[in-house]
Amino acid sequence: MPDAYTFTGLTSGVSNEIAGSTMIDWPGRPGSKVSDYSTHQVIEHEYMEQDEYEELIGDFTGFMLRKYIPRAFPGLAGLGSIGFVPSIVLSTRPLAGLYSDGALETYEKLREIARHDREAGAATEKLISDVESIGIPAMFNGASQAPFDIISDYYRGTVGMFHDLVDCPDLIARACDMFADIQIASYGRFKNPDMPYKRVFFPLHKGMDRFMSPEQYLELYWKPLRKVMIALIDLGVTPVVFAEGPYNTRLECLADVPPGKVIYQFETVDIAKAKSIFNGIACFSGNFPVYLLEYGNKQQVIEEAKRLLDICAPGGGYIFNTDKYIENVKRENLEAMFETVREYGKA
Repeated sequence: MPDAYTFTGLTSGVSNEIAGSTMIDWPGRPGSKVSDYSTHQVIEHEYMEQDEYEELIGDFTGFMLRKYIPRAFPGLAGLGSIGFVPSIVLSTRPLAGLYSDGALETYEKLREIARHDREAGAATEKLISDVESIGIPAMFNGASQAPFDIISDYYRGTVGMFHDLVDCPDLIARACDMFADIQIASYGRFKNPDMPYKRVFFPLHKGMDRFMSPEQYLELYWKPLRKVMIALIDLGVTPVVFAEGPYNTRLECLADVPPGKVIYQFETVDIAKAKSIFNGIACFSGNFPVYLLEYGNKQQVIEEAKRLLDICAPGGGYIFNTDKYIENVKRENLEAMFETVREYGKA
C-alpha cells in the first residue's frame, strides 16, 4: 500500500462539452480518440497574441472576459460582450453589457456547468473519503504552477513562447510577476491554523534542460516561481514540486530554498547528483521509470528499485516514487515494486 496518493479531482465531460473546451480532449467526448482508460489529453493553442501582453497585464479580468474565454471556451463566447465605459452613472444603463443577449445565454450555460461541476466535486470528495478511509492520506491539498508555465501552457503556447523569449523577455517578466502576485493573493485559506496538513503541488512543464538558457531560466522561470513558493512557505505550506523532463542543469537553482521546507519529485535526473545537492536542504523523490511497470518484467522492476534505493536511501531524504503517474501497468510489476521497497528498503 502506498504512503500517500496524488489526485487533483474529477471533472465533468458534460461541462466541457457545454463550454466547448478546446485545450483538452477527454474520454467520452463525442468524436474523441482518447481511450476510455486514459486521462484527458492536452491540445495546445495560442490564445493570446504577442502584441496582447500589455492588455493582459493592464486589465487581466477584462482580457479574460473579452479575449481569453471566447477563444478557449467558444461555447461561452457571450461573455465577450461584457464591458464598461466610463460614463454618467445615474441609472442601470451602464450595466447593459452584463445583460446583452449573448451574456444572458452564457449565464444559462454557466448555470448548467455549475450543476455538473458540483456533481463532479461531490464525486471527488467521496473518492477522497473512500481512499483516506483505508489509510492512504493525500500528498497535497492544493495545486499551483510556475508563472512562466501559466503563460506558455495556456496563453502563448510553446512555439509562441519561444518567439517571446527572443522578442520580448521584459513582457514575459512583467506577466510572470503579475501571475505570481495573483496566485499569492489566492492563498488566504492556508492561513487557517486548523488544517491537518498544508501542501501545494507544482508541476513544472517548461523549465527542463535546454528549453531556455540558464540566464533565462533564472530570471524568467525560477525567480517568479520561487516568489510563489516562499509566500506559501511563509504560510506554513510545503511546496511539492514535480520537475518534468530532464532537470540536471537546474538543480542548483532548486536548492535555493529554506532547508526542510520543500519536496521535489523528478522525472529524469542524475539521482546521485540530486541527492548530493539536496542533502540537508529538501526531500526529493521520483525517477523510477513507469515504462518498466508497463513494458518491463518483474526482475527488471526489482533490479531498478534496488539500484535506486542503493543510491538514495543512505542518510535519508528520499521518498520512493515513480517518474510520472501510474495508469496502465502490469499488476505483477507494481506488486514487485512495492514489495522490493518494503523489504529491501529496510536493509
